Amino acid sequence: MIKNYVKVAWRNLAVNKAFSFINISGLAVGMALAMLTGLWVWDEYSVDGFHKNGKYLYQVYERKTHDGIAEAGYLTQAPLAEELKKQVPEVLYASGLEQNHPVTFEAANKVLKMDGSYAGADFFKMFSYKLLEGRPESALNKPGSLAISRKMAEAFYGSAADAIGKTIRFENKDNLTITAVFENLPANSSQQFDFLKGWQDFTSENAWAATWESSSPYTFVQLRADANPVVVGAKIKAFIQQFKADEQGAKSELLLQPYTKRYLHSLFKNGQLDGGRIAYVQLFNIVAIAILLIACVNFMNLATARSVKRAKEVGVRKAIGAARASLVKQFLSEALLVTFIGALLSLVIVVALLPAFNGISGKQISLPYNQPLFWLTLLGLVVITGAVAGSYPALFLSALNPVRTLKAGYKIKPSAAYFRKALVIFQFAMSLILIVSAVVISRQMDFVQSKNLGYDRENLVYIPLEGELIKKYELFKDEAGSLPGIQAVTKMKESPTVIGHTKGDISWPGKAPGNSSFSDAMVDYDFVKTMKLELLDGRDFSKQFADSANYLINEAAAKKIGYSKPVGKPLAMGSRAGKIIGLLKDFHFNSMHQSIEPLVIRLADNQKWGTILLRVKAGDTKRVLTSLESICKELNPDFTFSYQFSDDEYAKLYKSEQVVNKLSNYFAVIAIFISCLGLLGLAIFTAEQRTREIGIRKILGAGVQSLFTLMLSDFLLPVVFALFVAAPIAWYFMSGWLQGFVYHTTIQWWMFALPGGLMILIAAVTVSFQSIKAALVNPVKSLKSE
Repeated sequence: MIKNYVKVAWRNLAVNKAFSFINISGLAVGMALAMLTGLWVWDEYSVDGFHKNGKYLYQVYERKTHDGIAEAGYLTQAPLAEELKKQVPEVLYASGLEQNHPVTFEAANKVLKMDGSYAGADFFKMFSYKLLEGRPESALNKPGSLAISRKMAEAFYGSAADAIGKTIRFENKDNLTITAVFENLPANSSQQFDFLKGWQDFTSENAWAATWESSSPYTFVQLRADANPVVVGAKIKAFIQQFKADEQGAKSELLLQPYTKRYLHSLFKNGQLDGGRIAYVQLFNIVAIAILLIACVNFMNLATARSVKRAKEVGVRKAIGAARASLVKQFLSEALLVTFIGALLSLVIVVALLPAFNGISGKQISLPYNQPLFWLTLLGLVVITGAVAGSYPALFLSALNPVRTLKAGYKIKPSAAYFRKALVIFQFAMSLILIVSAVVISRQMDFVQSKNLGYDRENLVYIPLEGELIKKYELFKDEAGSLPGIQAVTKMKESPTVIGHTKGDISWPGKAPGNSSFSDAMVDYDFVKTMKLELLDGRDFSKQFADSANYLINEAAAKKIGYSKPVGKPLAMGSRAGKIIGLLKDFHFNSMHQSIEPLVIRLADNQKWGTILLRVKAGDTKRVLTSLESICKELNPDFTFSYQFSDDEYAKLYKSEQVVNKLSNYFAVIAIFISCLGLLGLAIFTAEQRTREIGIRKILGAGVQSLFTLMLSDFLLPVVFALFVAAPIAWYFMSGWLQGFVYHTTIQWWMFALPGGLMILIAAVTVSFQSIKAALVNPVKSLKSE
């Protein structure tokens, strides 16, 4: 019986080649996109899932409430991990982790720059990063300890075994001992680093790390297997109050987040975890399902449209005793055969597109041929897609009355045509939602890139402050500043693109309770000039004055402090008492997902690392970089010259959004292609069905233009209606997406009109050829066709 179903299905495919091609092509493209998206989603959910202790790992985050406003973040106090382990019995291990930054190493006559950080002694006992050499308990437990990756070991020494125990020069100032070599971190690890230094080195190199007033590193804990996370969370909620008392009207509390959820759920809103990359995972799931449904609708539409030609077949089968159930099985088997062929073709498409998809998404995805789960999932996709695509045609055709279908001139009821139009409306509504979404996302990315940040990021170059440049910075500044293409030079502890350090010990006369947390930046002279910031009042730091304890603040800080005219007013950071010498217009120093925070800027002192900022004259960049490289080689010969452009660093803040932007554009194009493929099939079939009608109309005097307009309107009206269906849905979802940005573009009418007009034009072009062809047929031939 099954063999017979397959034979009949294959014959129908072979006889109706055009419709078979359209069906298979649509399903193949839809399934290929669903597979690519599914692989991406699978990869996203797999991030950090390889840690053996994953269910016991948590990241600590801090929530601060003041003046009724709650804010939260992952940055915590440097001593926190050690104290949690000491005082909370349920905490088995704890480790701090400072944020990554690139540094230079020298060994075996090689000087290389690597990305890495500082971590606590428990780090390798908590996280399942495989050690090739060394032991987890001793990898980072002593000053001067260094754990490096296989890649770094091979780069310097040739192998992991040859690297262990060796001494390596760090930033041309410290000799470190390689105590462990770990396997290169997998692509599905949210943490990525080439090396880790011990936490004791971090605290000894940064005096502020011993205090509870600054927040910079991350804190991770591993709970005991028998610990209740809810109980532990309650215990640590007020933990830091024993080290720094809450001020009146303010409260700081600690909370736990499962580490395996951190990658997808990392955004905070009003002090609560509220979304993150999970939003994009959900979005791509919806998009994949939508496009697969569009492909399935093609199958339904064409199958029901062709029902007249299958009606007599159904009538004959029923007349000779075929039960409805067997007919349903037959038509479903045809759908499954088409879907199976489409799935095979989709695999070819996926293999061809995967390298490009990885390039766009920044992933390293490959088809998991060796995993049974992949093949089971693919089989499930074939069965579900075939069942959805073939369900309505099977039920519709199997229900036809055998007596009526065998009569001459039998016509399908108008309700079937209405259903086909409803399906066309659904297809194009989904496509229009995708197009409108792509337009809004693209506009937001343009908005982010073109918005005035409050400083000029054009022709602004970053050079890492490292090695001998730390001691010879003034000499470098003089030599670089004398170059014809350099307009200004300064330095700062971090970079203007992201200022992540905060201070809680800011004070001033009459300070209101709770106003304690400010972003903190350490800079050099000429900072305002180099950045081209707008100084609303006062002046920049100057060597003509004793500014070592003075401050610049932004408008947000002035508002938080309560100074209407802040210049000249006293301000203190811990024991460093001074005054405000300048008020800066607010400028963006973080992502536009965040509002501009209160910022206090002070002169750099004892700065051991950071960024040199250079303002380059437009058009002189290439020549200036060559000259800067010569200066750096002379002053800092042991370090490779490197630089970044402010534009590039700023773009990194929106890497996820840029991926979504590119993929949404491709998704929209694919949705249009599949929808128009189905529309073309309907146009071909409708033209065949209306051949006699067209002939009669031409004999009665109808012109080619009127016939073309008549046929075209039948197809375009559902597309126009789809625009009105899609517009409010697209507006609702994209309004919600834009709310994730504190600063965003607005949704305007043309964002719906332009895609709608484009869709109507594409649909018109798709069906025009077939409509014109039908209108030009000789009426004599048309009347003989039936």
